[in-house]
Amino acid sequence: MDALVREESTKLVVGLGNPGRAYESTRHNVGFMVVEQLRRLWSLDAGRQAFGGRLTEARNVEGARKVLLLEPATYMNLSGQAVAQAVNFHRIEPIDVLVIMDDLDLPLGRIRARSEGSAGGHKGLADVIRALGTSQAPRLRVGIGPPPPYMDAADYVLSTFSPDEAPVMKHAVEQAAHAVELWVRGGIAPVMDKYNRVTRQEE
Repeated sequence: MDALVREESTKLVVGLGNPGRAYESTRHNVGFMVVEQLRRLWSLDAGRQAFGGRLTEARNVEGARKVLLLEPATYMNLSGQAVAQAVNFHRIEPIDVLVIMDDLDLPLGRIRARSEGSAGGHKGLADVIRALGTSQAPRLRVGIGPPPPYMDAADYVLSTFSPDEAPVMKHAVEQAAHAVELWVRGGIAPVMDKYNRVTRQEE
């Protein structure tokens, strides 16, 4: 178990994305997809509007007093507003915040975890770091693959997955939800150990 895990603490899981039906199935909304998968996995309701987003509370998850699931409704580039409100109200430490996002620098379906660091060009994460005043919040990246040469990155992240890509992403979202459960129980270290490895076939 991670030495910094606090089993009786409240933990906040933030899925990054854009609100509204127009964005529901887009690559940029992978964070929302993982939160929705966690709701299904934990048999939770749809949540309520709070802190500038949709908030769902889970109390029977091993490793925490309670887990809050947050989907900011402020649009991607202003995600930090909702996160800061939730953190300040519930007095949550940055180490107990896990941010989930898409990553076009990772192959489709690949999962990567980090304990801290820069935003790596992700504007949603950059705003969370700015709002929290620290880069020490753990994050879970889900690969959406690179854009084709003819497409701008901004257009690519707002595109939907192809029929061939959809099953890969469904599996990745399920695996990411299990990674969140592992983080709740043991902190970010075991998540990095399990999901950051690259097999020879993937290299």
